[in-house]
Amino acid sequence: MEDLKEGMVLTGTVRNVIDFGVFVDIGVHQDGLVHISQICDRFIKHPLEAVKLGDVVQVKVLSVDLQKKRISLTMKNI
Repeated sequence: MEDLKEGMVLTGTVRNVIDFGVFVDIGVHQDGLVHISQICDRFIKHPLEAVKLGDVVQVKVLSVDLQKKRISLTMKNI
């Protein structure tokens, strides 16, 4: 996780789809979260409208919180 920097573009696999977003495996110990508002430019009610489990997606790192072990990602403007 320490190697991740804001703005990095990575390829990952959708590991879990939940009401407020999707968790993406980007090859580090911790999966990153793409919040529902960061999945696409149009309004969606649920992430399954845009992605499904196992999809390979391009993501950009928004922030990394080492203390809380959280990685925030976006799929917009890549």
